[in-house]
Formats: sequence, C-alpha cells, structure tokens
Amino acid sequence: MPCGGDVVMSRPGYSEYADYGRPREARGGIRAQSRRGDFAQNWWARRWIDVLDSFGIASRIARARSYARRGQVLAIDVGSGEVTARVQGSRPQPYRVSIRVATLRSGDWRKVASTLGERPVFASSLIAGRMPDRIEDVFSESGLSLFPKASADIRTACTCPDQTNPCKHIAAVHLLLGEEFDRDPFLLFRLRGMQRDELLALAGLRTASTGAAPTVAPAAPLPPDPDAFWGRTYEPDPARVVGAARVPAANAVIARRLGNFPFWTGSAPFLPTLETVYGNTASAALDALLSDA
Repeated sequence: MPCGGDVVMSRPGYSEYADYGRPREARGGIRAQSRRGDFAQNWWARRWIDVLDSFGIASRIARARSYARRGQVLAIDVGSGEVTARVQGSRPQPYRVSIRVATLRSGDWRKVASTLGERPVFASSLIAGRMPDRIEDVFSESGLSLFPKASADIRTACTCPDQTNPCKHIAAVHLLLGEEFDRDPFLLFRLRGMQRDELLALAGLRTASTGAAPTVAPAAPLPPDPDAFWGRTYEPDPARVVGAARVPAANAVIARRLGNFPFWTGSAPFLPTLETVYGNTASAALDALLSDA
C-alpha cells in the first residue's frame, strides 16, 4: 500500500522492510552539494529541515541523507503549493513523490507585501535576494506562517510500498529542497503561492527584473568587411590587444557570486568542479599563447 495522506507512523511489520534493499543505481540524479553534515546553512533552510525532523523518523532520515547524496532523486519540480519528484529505489520503476503545502490567499499576500514595503531593512534584503531575519514576524502579525506546520499545512505521498509516511524517498526530496532553499529563498515563497517578482511588485519594490525596461533603438548591423568597419586596414598589435597575460588569481569569480547550480546532477560538487575547470583552462590558454609568441 503506497504511503500518502496525513503524516502517520505505521506499526512495525512488513512495511518496515518493503523497500529495504539496496537502491538501484541512478544515473543523472540530483546530488546534494553538502557531502557531510547539515543540508542547510541559512536559518530559513534550517527551518524547512526542522519540519522533517518534527516527524520523528530519525531512522529514515539517515537513509534519506544517503539517497540525497548518492543522486537517487532523479527530478524535482517546485510549483505553487506542490513539489513533485521521482526517486529511484530498489524497484525498477522510480517512485513518484508529492509534497503538498497549503498556499496563502491573495489577500493574505497583499497584507504581507504591504508590511514588507514599509520596512526598509526587509525591502533591501528582498531586493538583494536574501530572506530578512525577522520576516516571520511580518507573517505572524497577520496571523499567518511562512513555514508549513508538520500536521496542518503539509501533506506528503509516495508510490512506494512503505506505509510509514514520510518514507525515506519523501525525506530525501525534503532534504534536497532545504538545500535549494538555501540557494534561492524565493523558492519557498513560490511553494506558498507567490512568485518573487509578484511579491516585490506588491510591496512596491522595483528591481531590474520587475521595473519597466528602457526603450533602446535597434543598433545598425555591423558591416561584414573589417576594413569598412575600421575605415582602414586594421592590423592589431598583439601586445596591445592581449596585454599582460597571466593566470587569474581567483577562478570562476562570477559563478561563485551566482552560487550553486539549482538541483545539480553532477557527480562532484558544482563550484569546486567549475573552479578546477577554469583554472586548468586558464593555464592551458596561457601555455598556448606563450608557445606562439
């Protein structure tokens, strides 16, 4: 019998071992960026993980951590009020996981947005893509909660035969969501029924993505002949064009500012891998340049 509905704990029995075998190897699955320790760094992501801890399934969480780090979760889709996922267990067909969270009504979101817009500290954090430290106070003042409550605001289901809910497959998805909330706090707002740009607009906050784009006249196409473009025969001076060639002191600077890739499926952590690629590429390019000099 698939697990589903409200969060309940089953009696010990066959269901405890229904999917106890070693999971089948999953290719191209989502791998947790954290290889050990906690799955969440920021307070809002830890609060999401706390919801899972409140279910009292410590034995399942240990296996869920292994699933999340081995890439057993094949896909995750976050929508308004629901997360759907596919998880590879010990059976040939991946299990389908659903995590449903109660969304807030549009009127409630308007009240929250109005309060956020009146508080400069909150506004600056939201525009910068950070979760304000005391944002829960804003929701509490309206009798609301940003984070789902274990029994009232969240329902989970999985097509696996385990009768315990949440099972390890659900828990693995929950952990990966916490890690993704770390990277993108606005994903939590989306799950509760509000898109980032819509929230900022309701709060009267304008950003590059929410504000009106300036009108720019289309540029004239470049002439295909370089002489026509430069007005003369152009012979670049390699010393002036290249400048002082050297390997950068820091690699993948822009990538580090952007953060980890959402739901990364690589076998190695994203940023360290990218930094290694950048460093090797820079060294190889410098060697090639100097060999032609």
